[in-house]
Amino acid sequence: MKIVLASGNAGKLREFSQLFDSHFAAQHITLVAQGELGVSDAEETGLSFVENAIIKARHAAAITGLPALADDSGLEVDALQGQPGIYSARFASMNNAGNGDNDNNSLLLQRLVDVPAAQRTARFQCVLVYMRHATDPTPQVFQGSWEGSILTRPSGSNGFGYDPLFYLPAEQCAAADLDKGRKNALSHRGQAIQQLLQRWQP
Repeated sequence: MKIVLASGNAGKLREFSQLFDSHFAAQHITLVAQGELGVSDAEETGLSFVENAIIKARHAAAITGLPALADDSGLEVDALQGQPGIYSARFASMNNAGNGDNDNNSLLLQRLVDVPAAQRTARFQCVLVYMRHATDPTPQVFQGSWEGSILTRPSGSNGFGYDPLFYLPAEQCAAADLDKGRKNALSHRGQAIQQLLQRWQP
């Protein structure tokens, strides 16, 4: 059985492949990146993580004819009223402040420059959606949250996105300081994957 992963994000592809392969390899279920099947990124016009994940899964399933798995994830910062949220990957570009992870992180630090440590609470959110086909009337939805706070400068060289700024009090380090195994066990994406493993109905 092949499932198309509706994402063009290289970091997400690596994480999903590691998590997926470790659980489903014996069942002959393989995850194929949408790019390998000629699928372009869907236009994310939803107003929530759930809506965007469904849009992406439906788009990939419609083009490939395969079941599709999509995630929409992002960082919610309390002092910024939940921003960047669903716009996490486009935070800098939407504010004419550059493009990519480094510019996103720089803009986040600028927005929080006068915010004290106690008010820098934040969380990563991940919503996974599995659709058996493009017109699936009951998409399966799995959601994970990862609580932390925002540092004043980056730390660590692992991970991607906002990981270097996302501090985990229980681990006493940034997400980018964790090794892959530990991150997968703790992260919002790892939590959503665990829900999928427990409840998924192919």
